[in-house]
Amino acid sequence: MRVVLQKVNHAAVSIDDEVVGKIGLGYFLLVGFAPDDTEEKLNYLVHKITNLRVFEDENGKMNKGLRDVNGAILSVSQFTLYADTKHGNRPGFSQAASPEIAEPLYDLFNQKLAATGIPVETGHFGAMMKIDLENDGPTTIIYER
Repeated sequence: MRVVLQKVNHAAVSIDDEVVGKIGLGYFLLVGFAPDDTEEKLNYLVHKITNLRVFEDENGKMNKGLRDVNGAILSVSQFTLYADTKHGNRPGFSQAASPEIAEPLYDLFNQKLAATGIPVETGHFGAMMKIDLENDGPTTIIYER
């Protein structure tokens, strides 16, 4: 499982020019799955992401988490996180989980994030989406489990 987390001032995801998910201050997540991903991996990353402290405190140190700043999460599925670019110029995606495996994992991941009490918005699995966001920092963290 791979997650690219970006700290944002705001983010939105649109499908066919309609906004389907939108947050203010928080984390924008690109989420990808491998065929061998498990609920244990989901639990680990949910804990890491929801307890991450990258918002500045009164001393300018990254010491506050999402709950401290009343932040939210916008989660978007992204199988291309498993692109294989070792050979040629066209990426391969054989290391990514099939939609039949990835979609239930993506849904479960978002349910577990929401169960922590943090507001969660999502894109639509498998859809062509447009992302509009404003990075803060920029702060980008890559998780792999």
